[in-house]
Amino acid sequence: MRLIRSISLLSAVYSSLINYPSPSNLSYFWNFGIYSLACLGVQIITGIFLAMHYAAEVHIAFASVEHIMRDVSYGWLLRYIHANGASMFFIVVYMHTFRGLYYTSYMHPREPLWGVGVIILLLMILTAFMGYVLPWGQMSFWGATVITNLASAVPFIGNDIVVWLWGGYSVDNATLNRFFSLHYLMPFVLVGLVGLHLLFLHESLSTNPLGVWFITDKVPLYPYYFLKDLLGVIFFFIFFACFLFFMPNLLGHPDNYIMANPMATPAHIVPEWYFLPFYAILRSIPDKLAGVCALLFAIVTLYLLPFIVKPEIRSTAFRPISKYLFWFIVADCVILGWLGGKPVKYPYVQAGQIATIFYFLYFLVILPLVVRLEAFFWNNKFYLDANLRK
Repeated sequence: MRLIRSISLLSAVYSSLINYPSPSNLSYFWNFGIYSLACLGVQIITGIFLAMHYAAEVHIAFASVEHIMRDVSYGWLLRYIHANGASMFFIVVYMHTFRGLYYTSYMHPREPLWGVGVIILLLMILTAFMGYVLPWGQMSFWGATVITNLASAVPFIGNDIVVWLWGGYSVDNATLNRFFSLHYLMPFVLVGLVGLHLLFLHESLSTNPLGVWFITDKVPLYPYYFLKDLLGVIFFFIFFACFLFFMPNLLGHPDNYIMANPMATPAHIVPEWYFLPFYAILRSIPDKLAGVCALLFAIVTLYLLPFIVKPEIRSTAFRPISKYLFWFIVADCVILGWLGGKPVKYPYVQAGQIATIFYFLYFLVILPLVVRLEAFFWNNKFYLDANLRK
């Protein structure tokens, strides 16, 4: 019986990792899933070693991080890999998401695959936020204070939620302990979700740039895509190493190298760069509750996309309007990220409001209408061609 189970397990591994049928025309844009998996592995391994030396106590947390940087053998390397690895993780996941949007990878029957991917993105944001608090620098402390205070916008029970999140009546030792515990736990939850994501991928099979459902034009995953992914991973880690060894602090904030001081508020509180588009959406709405709802709905909109937009043709290669329109949402997200790092004053707030309105209009109104318009022209083209042949 055990032999049969072992053979079944080996057969499943062989069919999933070696003989998995893949379209023969996948470009390097399909490598970003592998890069994401590599980044998750790097973050977990470096995080485990950092946790051996980190002290989750407000009076010594900052000093423990400095101890890692100065006294632990190659501690500086571990911390820089972990800190910059978070940025690399978000870069590849955002690229992976935009690739899915461009090639309409959320179409039926891939709704569960897309939905799990959006949940992974949400948990990544929460995990990265909690990790950003752990060094207990000025920006860490005040960022935690501002973001957790958003829960007070919830009617009736908002203040109670804030007290529960803090573990007291201010951001203090209990808050740091909670964030450290959850930050250590969340990556393993992400591993489970990634496994579920891959399971749904193997059920629905990979898409391709043409959006055509190939039946015979397939190649096994090994050796072709193993070698192709390996080459991509090598170049990705070279890109990673450029940041790591030549500009390790470029993507961080200098105020976070100052120990947290609850009595001194920074002149301009900004989160890490990968939160900035969502932060711009949050603060573009004057009402706190409406801003929090807009922030959450920005993620929910992505989750609902397969049910809102249902193109008849998968690939944008055959949908030219959507193809060019896609770059407007890319530009809009870049603008939101830029505005999120600017002071809360004219004209940045007003520009953020315009960019926020376009973000929601694109997914909820513009893209569904364009898809229907393209389907109308496509169907009429076939109708006219058939009549001309007659």
